[in-house]
Amino acid sequence: MTELTAILIGPPGAGKTTVGALLAERLGVPYLDTDASVEAAAGKPVADIFVEDGEPVFRKLEHEAVAAALSEHDGVLGLGGGAVLDERTRALLAGRPVVYLETGFTELAKRVGLDKPRPLLIGINPRAQLRTLLDQRRPVYAGLARITVSTDGREPEQIADEIAGLLAAPHAP
Repeated sequence: MTELTAILIGPPGAGKTTVGALLAERLGVPYLDTDASVEAAAGKPVADIFVEDGEPVFRKLEHEAVAAALSEHDGVLGLGGGAVLDERTRALLAGRPVVYLETGFTELAKRVGLDKPRPLLIGINPRAQLRTLLDQRRPVYAGLARITVSTDGREPEQIADEIAGLLAAPHAP
């Protein structure tokens, strides 16, 4: 088991990749995004995995990427928005420095633009799908988090600075 500095979780569009890279830079540690690991293993983008292979194949690859990262990566780790839905992944996150990037629906709708390649938001009513996804996942994110940081209306640099400060505090996870 490695000593991860922080594991960022949250919905699609919360800023995990952007904030994670900034946080890692501030802390002088490497950053790893599990979606990038999945894409490297599959040899294609996440959206293509969903379309060509199906969500179950993606979720299997995602769990494997998270498990490998948790055992091999030192630094900041960004998880895909749905990674926490897997019970095995949630068990692996127990006792770890999990940071939930809490983002409201209105902010997420603006950030994801509802026209970008987000596999779970493809369909007739992407706004309704986003709301449902957020409502279903919010309790899971909150339950796993040792630190929760609101991202609404804030710049990624501000969020990374806040997380770095919270991690450095004497009561930090």
